[in-house]
Amino acid sequence: MISFPKTQVEQFFRTYVITDFTVSKDEQRLVFSSNLNGKMNLWAMDLPNKFPYLYAQADQSGSFIHLEDNKRFTLAGFDKDGDENHQFYAIPYEGGLPQPLIEGTAADEKFFFASLSEDGERLYYMTSKANPEFLNTHVLDLKTGEDHLLHTGDGAMTQLEAVSEDEKSFIFKKMFANTFSTAFVRVDGEELPLTPDPETVHTIHEALFTDAQTIHFVTDFESDFRYLAKFDLATKTFERVLEIEGESISELKWDDERKVFYLVTEKGVEDFLYRYEPGAAQPEAIDCPVALMDKVQLGSSGKVYLLGRSARLPHNLFVRETDGTWIQLTENRVLGVSLDGMVDPDVVQYESFDERMIEALLFRAKPENDNGHTIFWPHGGPQSAERKQFRSMFQSFLNRGYSIMAPNFRGSTGYGSAFTKMVERDWGEGPRLDCLAAIDWLFDEGISSPDKLFLVGGSYGGYMALLLHGRHADRFKAVVDIFGVSDLFTFVRSVPPHWKPIMDRWVGDPVRDKERFIKDSPVTYLDGMTKPMLVIQGAKDPRVVKEESDQIVEKLKQAGRTVDYLVLDDEGHGFSKKENEIRVYETMLDFLEQYQS
Repeated sequence: MISFPKTQVEQFFRTYVITDFTVSKDEQRLVFSSNLNGKMNLWAMDLPNKFPYLYAQADQSGSFIHLEDNKRFTLAGFDKDGDENHQFYAIPYEGGLPQPLIEGTAADEKFFFASLSEDGERLYYMTSKANPEFLNTHVLDLKTGEDHLLHTGDGAMTQLEAVSEDEKSFIFKKMFANTFSTAFVRVDGEELPLTPDPETVHTIHEALFTDAQTIHFVTDFESDFRYLAKFDLATKTFERVLEIEGESISELKWDDERKVFYLVTEKGVEDFLYRYEPGAAQPEAIDCPVALMDKVQLGSSGKVYLLGRSARLPHNLFVRETDGTWIQLTENRVLGVSLDGMVDPDVVQYESFDERMIEALLFRAKPENDNGHTIFWPHGGPQSAERKQFRSMFQSFLNRGYSIMAPNFRGSTGYGSAFTKMVERDWGEGPRLDCLAAIDWLFDEGISSPDKLFLVGGSYGGYMALLLHGRHADRFKAVVDIFGVSDLFTFVRSVPPHWKPIMDRWVGDPVRDKERFIKDSPVTYLDGMTKPMLVIQGAKDPRVVKEESDQIVEKLKQAGRTVDYLVLDDEGHGFSKKENEIRVYETMLDFLEQYQS
């Protein structure tokens, strides 16, 4: 008989990502951004045909896709090898090679899409040009080529959220931190705050005009969870509209024809979808085919288009027909591995140092694969969360026999605003102790032990991996750091300019908080970093620059420590090219296997 080898790690990485999508006004074309051919490009399906074809060749990560309603062109944004300096391009409506539309004159200038007028003639956008920290808002007349400054950002990164149908009213959001963003509407020369007290720390998201006099938006003003609110332009009044207990609204869509909202909410490790008719006592819950929803778009027909994923299901696109039936539009799956061959996580809770209960995901390797070792994974962000999302890394490591523990330590999203704020100006104390409590729980439950536990993290998770290694090396066998912050002093100086306004509230001030910066910087604990280490870094990373990894590697090598260093010259803060991604995770698995005994 023919025999086949055990599932190979590469099979788990032959899935693809879908980072964005949009549907044409007539719902005959769906365009999405994906690495189907190994690099990020735009692909399309002419519905109801579900077979995708290459729509625009860019070989770069995108920031937005917009199909012009009159089928004359498509707009998109692309960066260069992960540098996140997105420029604007125009593409023929039938597809083709992207043509530069708006490009910076300096290498670090970037542009952010806001809106395209209904007639397709005026493009509203934000740019770092001339205002790299706070951003300026412009409007470009696509017929004449005239470009006008609409708004100058001041005091905080400022984004244009929405434009009224008559293009006379504009909603702007000012972002002071991830947990502090206010908004105002500019109308008739007056700027009106959407919430009663814009000085109170809260957030505003998803603002939109539901008619000429009404703005609906999502906020956590005077609440621990985000709810639906509205602002009446005629009376200049704020009103709470809908709260869902224990859940935060993360996405808001308005069906103007049917006068109904669709809401995506987050609660811990899952998302939920609702349909809400204004005035109703409660929203209608809608069953979904996925645990997490990355984007929802409403069709003019009443259909709902969805990009989502689950722990065992990679990114896929779905459509909900008007009869409530979900149809999967893409077949993104793991090569040669059934759903039964992968692992769903257990949702567990443990008590931390201050008696606070922390939620975590525990992926247990199947008994037939179990090698007895566990990977401890502190997530990135830090104001993010580990959720029921497909990770090729997780499923490939589980297939090799590693169990995985992923805690949602303080600072994680999905558990209320107060919990998310707990990491601000405390990157290295409370979250670190939450991680230690999770590790102790693993040991107490008999799931792992210091000679069976590996530490792996990326971005903030890489920072936490370095910090835990330096301060608590006795708990781990070996460590993998993926573009992690190594020194808070150099980190706050090197972030992109438009991040700088949020750094004080998020991380702190290096002068005022000097003692804490020293205490919470991994480089302070080089002497404690005694375990073998693998460091991975993208050379073009604009968020955690290469120097953050260079300095930790150089200092550890000078101290005679075992450190492997993998630098990807054509990647940024992540892996946009399939072959790079496979190389990274094969390198990680090879590294871990060296230290299994």
